[in-house]
Amino acid sequence: MVDTHAHLGLCEPAEVELIASAREAGVGRILTVGLGEDSNPEVVRQAAENEGVFAAVGRHPNGAGGFDDAAADAIEELCAEPVVAAVGETGLDFYRDRAEPDDQRRAFAAQIGIARRAGKPLVIHLRDRDGSEQAFSEAFDTLAKEGEGVAVILHCFSAGPRWAERAAERGWYCSFAGNLTYPRADEIREAAAVVPEERLLVETDSPFLSPQPVRGKPNQPANVVATAERLAEVRGVPYGDLERIVEANAARVLGW
Repeated sequence: MVDTHAHLGLCEPAEVELIASAREAGVGRILTVGLGEDSNPEVVRQAAENEGVFAAVGRHPNGAGGFDDAAADAIEELCAEPVVAAVGETGLDFYRDRAEPDDQRRAFAAQIGIARRAGKPLVIHLRDRDGSEQAFSEAFDTLAKEGEGVAVILHCFSAGPRWAERAAERGWYCSFAGNLTYPRADEIREAAAVVPEERLLVETDSPFLSPQPVRGKPNQPANVVATAERLAEVRGVPYGDLERIVEANAARVLGW
Protein backbone atom coordinates (compact mmCIF):
# COMPACT_ATOMS: atom_id res chain seq x y z
CA MET A 1 0.00 0.00 0.00
CA VAL A 2 0.99 3.67 -0.34
CA ASP A 3 0.08 6.84 1.54
CA THR A 4 -0.42 9.58 -1.04
CA HIS A 5 -0.80 12.42 1.48
CA ALA A 6 0.86 12.85 4.87
CA HIS A 7 2.44 15.68 6.84
CA LEU A 8 5.38 13.91 8.45
CA GLY A 9 6.66 17.10 10.06
CA LEU A 10 3.43 17.48 12.03
CA CYS A 11 3.27 13.86 13.16
CA GLU A 12 4.58 12.15 16.23
CA PRO A 13 6.89 10.29 16.83
CA ALA A 14 10.00 11.16 14.78
CA GLU A 15 9.95 10.58 11.04
CA VAL A 16 12.31 7.58 11.25
CA GLU A 17 9.88 5.79 13.56
CA LEU A 18 6.87 6.82 11.47
CA ILE A 19 8.46 5.46 8.31
CA ALA A 20 9.54 2.23 10.03
CA SER A 21 6.01 1.67 11.37
CA ALA A 22 4.59 2.30 7.92
CA ARG A 23 6.89 -0.27 6.36
CA GLU A 24 5.97 -2.82 9.01
CA ALA A 25 2.32 -2.25 8.08
CA GLY A 26 3.09 -2.81 4.39
CA VAL A 27 3.19 0.85 3.32
CA GLY A 28 6.01 1.16 0.81
CA ARG A 29 5.81 4.80 -0.28
CA ILE A 30 4.69 8.06 1.30
CA LEU A 31 4.05 11.52 -0.13
CA THR A 32 4.89 14.10 2.54
CA VAL A 33 3.25 17.42 1.84
CA GLY A 34 4.44 20.96 2.54
CA LEU A 35 2.08 23.72 3.60
CA GLY A 36 4.15 26.75 2.66
CA GLU A 37 7.64 28.16 2.23
CA ASP A 38 8.46 27.40 5.87
CA SER A 39 7.73 23.68 5.59
CA ASN A 40 8.47 23.00 1.91
CA PRO A 41 12.26 22.70 2.36
CA GLU A 42 11.66 20.32 5.26
CA VAL A 43 9.50 17.92 3.27
CA VAL A 44 12.15 17.93 0.52
CA ARG A 45 14.76 17.02 3.13
CA GLN A 46 12.55 14.25 4.52
CA ALA A 47 12.16 12.80 1.05
CA ALA A 48 15.84 13.09 0.21
CA GLU A 49 16.94 11.34 3.39
CA ASN A 50 14.38 8.52 3.53
CA GLU A 51 13.93 5.85 0.89
CA GLY A 52 10.37 5.54 -0.33
CA VAL A 53 9.43 9.06 0.74
CA PHE A 54 8.59 11.78 -1.81
CA ALA A 55 7.56 15.41 -1.41
CA ALA A 56 4.85 17.80 -2.54
CA VAL A 57 5.61 21.52 -2.26
CA GLY A 58 3.09 24.35 -2.29
CA ARG A 59 1.07 26.88 -0.29
CA HIS A 60 -2.02 25.67 1.55
CA PRO A 61 -5.12 27.84 0.98
CA ASN A 62 -5.44 28.54 4.71
CA GLY A 63 -2.00 30.17 4.58
CA ALA A 64 -2.46 31.99 1.28
CA GLY A 65 -2.24 35.47 2.77
CA GLY A 66 0.74 37.37 1.43
CA PHE A 67 1.35 34.96 -1.43
CA ASP A 68 3.45 36.79 -4.02
CA ASP A 69 5.87 36.23 -6.90
CA ALA A 70 8.71 35.40 -4.50
CA ALA A 71 6.61 32.69 -2.87
CA ALA A 72 5.72 31.25 -6.26
CA ASP A 73 9.37 31.33 -7.34
CA ALA A 74 10.43 29.47 -4.19
CA ILE A 75 7.93 26.69 -4.88
CA GLU A 76 8.93 26.46 -8.53
CA GLU A 77 12.62 26.27 -7.65
CA LEU A 78 12.01 23.31 -5.34
CA CYS A 79 10.12 21.52 -8.11
CA ALA A 80 13.49 20.89 -9.76
CA GLU A 81 14.46 18.55 -6.91
CA PRO A 82 14.21 14.89 -8.02
CA VAL A 83 12.28 13.88 -4.87
CA VAL A 84 9.51 16.42 -5.50
CA ALA A 85 6.63 14.47 -7.05
CA ALA A 86 3.80 17.04 -6.90
CA VAL A 87 2.79 20.65 -6.38
CA GLY A 88 0.50 21.56 -3.50
CA GLU A 89 -1.49 21.28 -1.52
CA THR A 90 -3.37 24.22 -2.90
CA GLY A 91 -7.01 24.99 -3.63
CA LEU A 92 -9.86 26.76 -1.87
CA ASP A 93 -11.03 26.55 1.74
CA PHE A 94 -14.17 28.54 2.48
CA TYR A 95 -14.87 26.61 5.69
CA ARG A 96 -12.23 28.46 7.71
CA ASP A 97 -11.58 32.21 7.67
CA ARG A 98 -7.80 32.01 7.81
CA ALA A 99 -7.11 33.58 4.40
CA GLU A 100 -9.06 35.96 2.20
CA PRO A 101 -10.73 34.24 -0.77
CA ASP A 102 -8.87 36.44 -3.26
CA ASP A 103 -5.52 35.49 -1.71
CA GLN A 104 -6.50 31.84 -2.01
CA ARG A 105 -7.49 32.31 -5.64
CA ARG A 106 -4.20 34.02 -6.47
CA ALA A 107 -2.11 31.29 -4.83
CA PHE A 108 -4.23 28.59 -6.47
CA ALA A 109 -3.86 30.03 -9.97
CA ALA A 110 -0.11 30.47 -9.53
CA GLN A 111 0.35 26.86 -8.44
CA ILE A 112 -1.66 25.58 -11.39
CA GLY A 113 0.88 27.34 -13.59
CA ILE A 114 3.81 25.96 -11.63
CA ALA A 115 2.48 22.40 -11.95
CA ARG A 116 2.01 22.82 -15.68
CA ARG A 117 5.54 24.15 -16.23
CA ALA A 118 7.08 21.54 -13.96
CA GLY A 119 5.10 18.69 -15.48
CA LYS A 120 3.96 17.54 -12.05
CA PRO A 121 0.50 16.72 -10.65
CA LEU A 122 -1.40 19.23 -8.56
CA VAL A 123 -2.66 18.26 -5.10
CA ILE A 124 -5.97 20.02 -4.39
CA HIS A 125 -7.55 20.88 -1.02
CA LEU A 126 -11.23 21.84 -1.14
CA ARG A 127 -13.52 22.56 1.77
CA ASP A 128 -16.86 24.32 1.90
CA ARG A 129 -19.03 25.67 4.65
CA ASP A 130 -21.84 23.34 5.62
CA GLY A 131 -24.53 23.40 2.97
CA SER A 132 -22.35 25.18 0.42
CA GLU A 133 -20.59 23.92 -2.70
CA GLN A 134 -18.87 27.17 -3.62
CA ALA A 135 -15.28 25.97 -3.19
CA PHE A 136 -15.88 22.82 -5.24
CA SER A 137 -17.80 24.64 -7.95
CA GLU A 138 -15.32 27.47 -8.29
CA ALA A 139 -12.24 25.23 -8.17
CA PHE A 140 -13.64 22.84 -10.75
CA ASP A 141 -14.32 25.79 -13.06
CA THR A 142 -10.83 27.23 -12.49
CA LEU A 143 -9.15 23.91 -13.19
CA ALA A 144 -11.23 23.38 -16.31
CA LYS A 145 -10.18 26.81 -17.62
CA GLU A 146 -6.57 26.97 -16.47
CA GLY A 147 -5.48 23.40 -15.75
CA GLU A 148 -5.34 21.86 -19.21
CA GLY A 149 -2.61 19.25 -19.29
CA VAL A 150 -2.20 19.19 -15.49
CA ALA A 151 -2.88 15.96 -13.60
CA VAL A 152 -5.18 16.68 -10.64
CA ILE A 153 -5.39 14.87 -7.30
CA LEU A 154 -8.41 15.81 -5.20
CA HIS A 155 -6.93 15.07 -1.80
CA CYS A 156 -9.10 13.93 1.13
CA PHE A 157 -12.14 13.72 -1.12
CA SER A 158 -15.08 14.61 1.11
CA ALA A 159 -17.90 15.49 -1.28
CA GLY A 160 -20.72 13.40 -2.69
CA PRO A 161 -20.93 11.13 -5.73
CA ARG A 162 -22.01 13.94 -8.06
CA TRP A 163 -18.64 15.66 -7.63
CA ALA A 164 -16.79 12.34 -7.92
CA GLU A 165 -18.52 11.74 -11.24
CA ARG A 166 -17.57 15.23 -12.44
CA ALA A 167 -13.98 14.59 -11.46
CA ALA A 168 -14.06 11.30 -13.37
CA GLU A 169 -15.29 13.08 -16.49
CA ARG A 170 -12.16 15.23 -16.33
CA GLY A 171 -9.80 12.34 -15.63
CA TRP A 172 -8.90 13.59 -12.16
CA TYR A 173 -7.81 11.40 -9.26
CA CYS A 174 -9.82 11.16 -6.03
CA SER A 175 -7.92 10.30 -2.85
CA PHE A 176 -9.77 9.05 0.22
CA ALA A 177 -8.68 9.54 3.83
CA GLY A 178 -9.71 8.28 7.25
CA ASN A 179 -13.02 10.12 7.28
CA LEU A 180 -14.21 7.52 4.73
CA THR A 181 -14.37 5.09 7.68
CA TYR A 182 -16.53 7.24 9.98
CA PRO A 183 -20.04 5.93 10.75
CA ARG A 184 -21.81 9.00 9.33
CA ALA A 185 -19.67 9.29 6.17
CA ASP A 186 -22.21 7.63 3.88
CA GLU A 187 -21.91 10.35 1.24
CA ILE A 188 -18.14 9.96 1.04
CA ARG A 189 -18.50 6.19 0.71
CA GLU A 190 -21.06 6.69 -2.07
CA ALA A 191 -18.50 8.85 -3.86
CA ALA A 192 -15.76 6.26 -3.34
CA ALA A 193 -17.96 3.62 -4.93
CA VAL A 194 -18.29 5.51 -8.23
CA VAL A 195 -14.69 6.63 -8.82
CA PRO A 196 -13.18 4.73 -11.77
CA GLU A 197 -10.61 2.27 -10.46
CA GLU A 198 -7.83 3.88 -12.51
CA ARG A 199 -8.41 7.19 -10.68
CA LEU A 200 -8.59 5.88 -7.11
CA LEU A 201 -6.06 6.82 -4.40
CA VAL A 202 -5.86 6.48 -0.62
CA GLU A 203 -4.11 8.57 2.03
CA THR A 204 -3.92 9.40 5.73
CA ASP A 205 -3.62 13.20 5.77
CA SER A 206 -1.75 12.39 8.98
CA PRO A 207 -1.62 13.52 11.71
CA PHE A 208 -5.27 14.36 10.98
CA LEU A 209 -8.34 12.20 10.27
CA SER A 210 -7.34 8.97 11.99
CA PRO A 211 -9.48 6.10 10.68
CA GLN A 212 -12.23 4.71 12.88
CA PRO A 213 -10.21 1.87 14.51
CA VAL A 214 -7.75 4.44 15.96
CA ARG A 215 -9.99 7.51 15.98
CA GLY A 216 -9.07 9.97 18.70
CA LYS A 217 -5.36 9.21 18.39
CA PRO A 218 -2.86 11.09 16.19
CA ASN A 219 -2.80 9.64 12.71
CA GLN A 220 0.29 8.27 10.96
CA PRO A 221 1.09 6.70 7.56
CA ALA A 222 0.80 3.12 8.85
CA ASN A 223 -2.91 3.73 9.39
CA VAL A 224 -3.56 4.09 5.67
CA VAL A 225 -4.07 0.33 5.68
CA ALA A 226 -7.22 0.66 7.82
CA THR A 227 -8.68 3.21 5.41
CA ALA A 228 -7.75 1.04 2.43
CA GLU A 229 -9.41 -1.98 4.01
CA ARG A 230 -12.65 -0.03 4.41
CA LEU A 231 -12.34 1.30 0.87
CA ALA A 232 -11.97 -2.25 -0.43
CA GLU A 233 -15.22 -3.16 1.38
CA VAL A 234 -17.00 -0.17 -0.13
CA ARG A 235 -15.79 -1.13 -3.60
CA GLY A 236 -16.59 -4.81 -3.11
CA VAL A 237 -13.10 -6.00 -4.01
CA PRO A 238 -10.46 -8.03 -2.14
CA TYR A 239 -7.90 -5.92 -0.31
CA GLY A 240 -5.07 -7.29 -2.44
CA ASP A 241 -6.80 -6.13 -5.61
CA LEU A 242 -7.35 -2.65 -4.21
CA GLU A 243 -3.73 -2.49 -3.11
CA ARG A 244 -2.50 -3.26 -6.62
CA ILE A 245 -4.89 -0.71 -8.14
CA VAL A 246 -3.89 2.10 -5.78
CA GLU A 247 -0.18 1.39 -6.06
CA ALA A 248 -0.38 1.46 -9.86
CA ASN A 249 -2.40 4.68 -9.86
CA ALA A 250 0.00 6.41 -7.49
CA ALA A 251 2.99 5.35 -9.56
CA ARG A 252 1.32 6.66 -12.71
CA VAL A 253 0.32 10.08 -11.42
CA LEU A 254 3.25 10.73 -9.05
CA GLY A 255 5.96 9.18 -11.20
CA TRP A 256 7.61 7.30 -8.37
